[in-house]
Amino acid sequence: MFNRFSPSAKRVLRAAEQACRNHNHYYVGVEHLLFALLEEHDEAVDRRLVELCADPNAVRAAVRRALGTGEDRLWDGILVTPRVRSVVRLAETAAGPKGEIEPLQLFDAIVAEGGGIAAELLRQAPGNSPGQARVVG
Repeated sequence: MFNRFSPSAKRVLRAAEQACRNHNHYYVGVEHLLFALLEEHDEAVDRRLVELCADPNAVRAAVRRALGTGEDRLWDGILVTPRVRSVVRLAETAAGPKGEIEPLQLFDAIVAEGGGIAAELLRQAPGNSPGQARVVG
């Protein structure tokens, strides 16, 4: 599932898994993926946020708050949610049959998928009108 990721998208995936661990969560959700995309400070992702009329720093802060912290637990493994799998499929489609998935394609796939905490945070981002977050370009 993750074999078509570019090196920068792989870094995002590792950062999402680390965010999951840091917040004591047993799953990697789209909110962890968005958190990692924002923490990596990818220029294309930051530009897309500006195109969506969202302040990148405000969105980063909102995602940090939304993640919260789970209970301490033993690490038997981390699950990937069905919504993350859906986002990856959308990014694969955007990359084309032989292309590598880049961070911007993951971000656009989060917006296009439109469900869950991450998409809601983007819709509610400071500077956005309600429902404004959408794929641009």
